[in-house]
Amino acid sequence: MESSAGTDSRSRWSTEGLSVLKIPFPKKKVSRAVAMQELAILEGAYPNAVTALHYSNAFELLVAVVLSAQNTDARVNLTTPVLFKKYPTPQKLARARPEDVEQIIRSCGFFRTKTRSIINASKQLMELHGGNVPRTREELEALPGVGRKSANVIMSVVFEQAAFAVDTHVFRVAHRLGLTLGKNPREVESDVTKVVPKEKWRHAHHWLILHGRSICKAPIPHCGECPVNAICPTPPIVRRFRTLKTKAGPAGRGVRAAATRRPAR
Repeated sequence: MESSAGTDSRSRWSTEGLSVLKIPFPKKKVSRAVAMQELAILEGAYPNAVTALHYSNAFELLVAVVLSAQNTDARVNLTTPVLFKKYPTPQKLARARPEDVEQIIRSCGFFRTKTRSIINASKQLMELHGGNVPRTREELEALPGVGRKSANVIMSVVFEQAAFAVDTHVFRVAHRLGLTLGKNPREVESDVTKVVPKEKWRHAHHWLILHGRSICKAPIPHCGECPVNAICPTPPIVRRFRTLKTKAGPAGRGVRAAATRRPAR
């Protein structure tokens, strides 16, 4: 979602020269009141936020989510039409030859592992669930290629259950907003769901993802365009690093970058 502020060059903080730096996360969490205010602003900014993955049923979403690991949704969306045309049901995918599937999904990365996962998951759907995608976390996480994050996506998107998935965007944005100090996705999930009403968990996931894709980007956020700028703890950190970079010169000598943490898969 593109901010209208993006049309005003004065609103965008220059990121030139910051590319060699890693903007650190805030060291303290914001108060509950500030956290709720930040989330309310994001809810208003992204009122129609939905998954970017294209799917028409639970089986297709399951496969798309598995393919999206270490990959972009855009790339998955380019791949799945061919895959689903040839293998529209778990019954057909369960019987597929691995080399045929590998050829279709090669561009998604880790294609051999993902081929095994989606074929074996399809077999499990047929053997244990009558060809249907299960609705419970335990049953979903028992499927090949499906971890907690993937299960949360399926539960929240296709079954509209209260679940909050933490991907790379959510992990980064939640830290930058000061919602969490969590070192792994499970800790981030726990922190964020404590301040988001349960009925909004499945929506909050998409607010943070869209914000991360459009404004709170890696490695440098576009704080000048951010609707949460006034209360977010990250803009002062970015300003400080811009100052350090300027003092250090074009090559950034003397500035030691603080590495941002990435969620474990």
